[in-house]
Amino acid sequence: MQDLKRVAILGCTGSIGTQALDVCRQHADKLSVVALSAHSRTSDLAMFAREFGVARVAVTDPDHFDDASLCDLPDACSLYKGSQAAIDICMHEDVDIVLVSIVGAAGLSATYQLIAAGKQVALANKESLVVGGDLIMPMVKPGQMLPVDSEHAAIFQCYQGENPRETHCIWLTCSGGPFFGRTRDQLASVTPADALAHPTWNMGAKITIDSATLMNKGLERIEAKHLFNVGMDDIVVVIQRQSKIHSMVEFDDGSVIAHLGASDMRIPIQYAFSYPQRWAAPAPRVDFRTIGSLDFDSPDMESFRCLKLADYAGRDGGTMPCVLNAANEVAVDAFLHGDLPFTGIDEVVEECLGTHARQDVETLEQLLDIDAWARDAAREVIRCRVG
Repeated sequence: MQDLKRVAILGCTGSIGTQALDVCRQHADKLSVVALSAHSRTSDLAMFAREFGVARVAVTDPDHFDDASLCDLPDACSLYKGSQAAIDICMHEDVDIVLVSIVGAAGLSATYQLIAAGKQVALANKESLVVGGDLIMPMVKPGQMLPVDSEHAAIFQCYQGENPRETHCIWLTCSGGPFFGRTRDQLASVTPADALAHPTWNMGAKITIDSATLMNKGLERIEAKHLFNVGMDDIVVVIQRQSKIHSMVEFDDGSVIAHLGASDMRIPIQYAFSYPQRWAAPAPRVDFRTIGSLDFDSPDMESFRCLKLADYAGRDGGTMPCVLNAANEVAVDAFLHGDLPFTGIDEVVEECLGTHARQDVETLEQLLDIDAWARDAAREVIRCRVG
């Protein structure tokens, strides 16, 4: 047991969390799950706690603190409740690495506190660095933060054995989503059901909508800026429809190193757990003899204006990405509930960015205040539109 890497998974019932647990099942001789958190899906949380025999679980949604399903937790399992609970279950010596797979800005505080406490973090929450990169990255020690997003994990692997100072550019790949090639007029009538049908990736609802608007790629570009210490001009978005090239790094001499593989999040999750080793594949392999072709294109930043807004926020920096992210979360939720058209998402975000006075990032509390302001501002914009 002492040779096992001891894992905590925050957001264990979501898409990334459940795939991480599958990796842990497949490599039970190498990984031990010791702590799990969930927001509201307490039945799944209890089921996973029993399966993996975890020491601690956390529930963060007050509406589910007293769910009957929590009575099914193992006798030796401690239950933590509250907004801080997911972080508290990780602050024990028996946790070697924490997968932060909480969706949205809620993961910011978790990532900040875990890094400050010296914990190794497998980061699947891009908003942590989009919003708080200026605060978090100066605290990160070598090897302490391992990217789980498929694109950032790909770039990280392309850099192994290379000198980052010899980089010409990073090619950040994008599937183009389900609406590739559509005009803005055609996008106006898109429904939530249409947008949730991603062509290649299996993800949660919010991230799937972000992929459809290309906001996901805009957020990833800002995240890459922080992770790899480069400028926005050094990160070029390229459409790769088959989603088999997960990103590329081009070096000064013209050489390009690409990371290719199956469109399966278990692969980057496993690499974060196994780094610097490589374990047996957790997903079906790609037979490159059957692909036929790899297609490339440029993104349409006029039809998909979220990508353009993210470029603006990333270049302006400071607190602008915080507003971008918070307003987008509110707008996406409104779209999913039928209160906003698809093209209304970027319109709400743009209006919030336009009314915010940029500040330099100084504290976590400042970012949380601006996040709250941006959410209120976005809700007001939506209320006025609906009204």
